[in-house]
Amino acid sequence: MAEVTRTVRVGSSHGLHARPAKLFAQAAKESGIAVTISKGSGAPVNAASILGVIALGIEYGDYVTLAADDDRANDVLDELTELLTTDHDQ
Repeated sequence: MAEVTRTVRVGSSHGLHARPAKLFAQAAKESGIAVTISKGSGAPVNAASILGVIALGIEYGDYVTLAADDDRANDVLDELTELLTTDHDQ
């Protein structure tokens, strides 16, 4: 199985702070597959780790890359992409 990736522009107007980061990390964890998220050329972190996600310092408009290597990766990354592109700060 080849690794599947998505590069996404973050839509939350305050970036991935506590609440959007929690929603994202929880969804990644509940997917049941290993997903990583990285910002720019930085090292990828476990997308299911709220502390790891917050530590990336992701702001509104930043581009992040999601990656997973699983039969269900396309579906899971589609769901996570939708979470990241939605503004959870309205």
